[in-house]
Amino acid sequence: MDYFKTKQAKKNEIVQKVKQDKTKLRVRKQEIRGLPEEKRKAAIAQDKQLRKEQKLQRTMEMKALSRKDRRAMKKEAKRYKKIKNRPRRFTGWSIAALIVIFLFVQFGTLASGLIDALTGKHITAVTDSPEALAAREHGGEIAEEIANEGIVLLKNEENQLPLQDKKVNVFGLAALELRYGGGGSGAGDTSRAVDLFEGLENAGISYNTELYQRYQEVGAEAGVGAKASTGIIQVVKGMLGGNSSDEPTIDYLSDEAIAQAKAYSENAVIVFASESTEASDATAEQLKLTANKRALIEKVSKSFDHVTLVVNAGNALELGFVEEYESIKSVLWIGTPGPYGANALGNILAGNINPSGRITDTYVYDNSSSPASENFGDYKYNNLNYSFLNYQEGIYVGYRFYETFYLNDEKGYQDTVLYPYGHGLSYTDFEWKVLNQTLSEEKIELQVEVKNIGDRAGKDVVQVYYSAPYVAGGIEKSAIELATYAKTSLLEVGQSEVITLTFATEEMASYDMNVEEAYVLDPGTYAIKVARNVHDIVASYDFKLAKKKIYKEDKDTKTAYENRFDLAKGEITYLSRNDWKKTYPSDKNISHDAPQYVLEAFSKETEDSTLALPTVGADNGIVLKDLKGLAFDDPKWAAFMDQFTLNEMIDYVANGAYRTMAVERLGVPKTLLMDGPAGYSYFFKPVEAASYPSEIVIAATWNNDLAYQMGEAVGKEARAYGIQGWYAPGMNIHRTAQGGRNFEYFSEDPVLSGKMAASMINGAEDQGIIAFMKHFAMNDQETNARSGNLIWANEQAMREIYLKPFEITVKESSPLGAMSSFSIIGTKWAGANSVLLNDVLRKEWGFDGFVSSDAVFGFMKAPAAVVAGNDLMLDIMTPSKNEKLLEEAYEKDPSGIANGVRTSVQHVLYTILQTYLFE
Repeated sequence: MDYFKTKQAKKNEIVQKVKQDKTKLRVRKQEIRGLPEEKRKAAIAQDKQLRKEQKLQRTMEMKALSRKDRRAMKKEAKRYKKIKNRPRRFTGWSIAALIVIFLFVQFGTLASGLIDALTGKHITAVTDSPEALAAREHGGEIAEEIANEGIVLLKNEENQLPLQDKKVNVFGLAALELRYGGGGSGAGDTSRAVDLFEGLENAGISYNTELYQRYQEVGAEAGVGAKASTGIIQVVKGMLGGNSSDEPTIDYLSDEAIAQAKAYSENAVIVFASESTEASDATAEQLKLTANKRALIEKVSKSFDHVTLVVNAGNALELGFVEEYESIKSVLWIGTPGPYGANALGNILAGNINPSGRITDTYVYDNSSSPASENFGDYKYNNLNYSFLNYQEGIYVGYRFYETFYLNDEKGYQDTVLYPYGHGLSYTDFEWKVLNQTLSEEKIELQVEVKNIGDRAGKDVVQVYYSAPYVAGGIEKSAIELATYAKTSLLEVGQSEVITLTFATEEMASYDMNVEEAYVLDPGTYAIKVARNVHDIVASYDFKLAKKKIYKEDKDTKTAYENRFDLAKGEITYLSRNDWKKTYPSDKNISHDAPQYVLEAFSKETEDSTLALPTVGADNGIVLKDLKGLAFDDPKWAAFMDQFTLNEMIDYVANGAYRTMAVERLGVPKTLLMDGPAGYSYFFKPVEAASYPSEIVIAATWNNDLAYQMGEAVGKEARAYGIQGWYAPGMNIHRTAQGGRNFEYFSEDPVLSGKMAASMINGAEDQGIIAFMKHFAMNDQETNARSGNLIWANEQAMREIYLKPFEITVKESSPLGAMSSFSIIGTKWAGANSVLLNDVLRKEWGFDGFVSSDAVFGFMKAPAAVVAGNDLMLDIMTPSKNEKLLEEAYEKDPSGIANGVRTSVQHVLYTILQTYLFE
């Protein structure tokens, strides 16, 4: 017993020694971090030399000991090392175990698929060639430029910014680890990221090193400052609630600490953050001011006269508290600004760059005031193994609700909305003059002269909205909608620029789902509004339409419009401005029992399609390159496809995760397809590539040319790395502020989303790669998305809000790829929804690329996909399972499956021929 007590006592002694040594090391690192660069290097070298000398001394001491004592000393050193490394080992293995458990639960026991995924077997990108390095460096330059233009100055009373005194006190634990991006597929390579304090130094701003060291100590205790996790690790952490962005209690900010900070500078910068990641949504509470954050604000605001709040978040936080504290004179939204966002922030604080960003969401005092928030979260059926979500708000999403509900109630609006959609300030002033306007039944065109009348160079954004006539009880219409926009070039003081803004008059039409089943311009007065934001109108012009105009068909494809999604309407009441009170959404009395027609849809058996069976295994001597430039329906394509065997086509379709397979005998090359919207990444392991600001920051630039340049830079990287496909951009709507992937999507508005996406895709595909617009469609929350979520929405809302960004993108950029979503629209999974993928995407809009699924989960079946227009299964873990499902389905429906996989393979190959592989 004494032996065990002695052993435990010795262990406790070593544990205490480890703690003491770690504390000393943290303090020393903090001291070194606060030194000037030359002294810092000297201190690091000195410490390194000291460690060598200590090691030599221990060796000498050990030699002088007896063999027995030497063994005991070695044993003790081994135990010390083991205890010291235990937390690191535990954390690593804990996360690894969680990942394996997560994958097992989602996909089952498929060892080969798991090994291939975790090792990145098929990720063959070469990122270390001279061409790769040059492309990556160019991408970094574009990334910083996006951050420069995407940061938004929300508030700037008394012209507090730019800083006159270039010394600041930085408060908030979030300052120690900026959120450069989100998690999951929207994450990026942050290995070269500039931290906040480097960004300040690079801009010529000094910071309080003593306060910084204090935060280092607090951060070390809180586990902050470790290398950011991305990909699947961050997703798993998010699902388990491990992505916290709260502040600790502020007892570390003593009166002495505040006095020291005040003596250093009267400038205080508070950094707040929120965590966003794929696979988990934000709770309403996470977007509010926590008790600890409020305590920090109160402490700092009472102590300093000049406070700047920096908002590092991809979701719209509730920022109404900035009105409560007089000393918070300036607010900067930086979103998730990419690895060089700290440089941009520093330069904007210093005045080296003039902010020109505009927000892409409406910021309100209470996010629950949005009608969409009434139906957001976890709703499960009692009699069906799926979840559901009711889009009862109809078209009234974001500003469309606030501007319409508070029409003619300015006080109500001001009490509800803090910062209107499109809001953003500058360090200079601009004067606008509308020089000319053309308002006809074909097009609306405005020429606006923008003049810099301030005292420093800057860029401005001109936004054009329209207000359509509304008839009570008629087609639902927002009181105002974005039509188009433009950003000026950098205007020097006194310089002017004339910008022309044009859009088709037809684009003001609303979809009439009740009578015409077509787009309609009602007769009456259309107000065309030139605006600084949705609520700040500079000039308005009336366009009068005498007679109703009905647009019965798509102007490009000539395909007739009709209600295609009546089955997705469900049995719910939709919000109407004709009677807000009676139609306002609520989840209080909704039914959790799926109707009989829904149950029948999910129990329907596969039937023989009775099509003609295609030829397989022919030898026609044709290879893929022979088809370059031929139309999809050219007879030579049929002869080429006849050469595939059925097994080859099944394998090709099922094995479509991050790649397409080679079929060497037919001259078909393999391709590499990669995530993601913020730069190339892989879910399971790091990839060295340029990393960009998240899409919400790109959209906040309101600069289509810059979005094009990002796409172009990504395309150049692809060519250098050997990548042919890019799973981006993400184009879903910020339906609520809580969406876990809002950082990865552009906006609450479909027009801004569509035009930004089209610009990015044009840039990428001009380099000969495939860009996949995603997630098509209705993928606007993460909760239950991967287990099957039935989305109920009406045709008008779907066409005008959720499908519109994709339609704009198809029309303005002709994308080569699309990614279907997890969502079940009505009773059909998006990837098995022929109405969505064939009738709308291909026939109505004219898309002629190929469609990949999103990452495959249990309810996403290849047999249902290939007969509905989804060509490739992004099946990371279970391709062999989907191969088997296709083989079994072939037994029941041979003609349907054979023709389905054949068409799918042809879609993919037709697209690959348009990449740089066949230049």
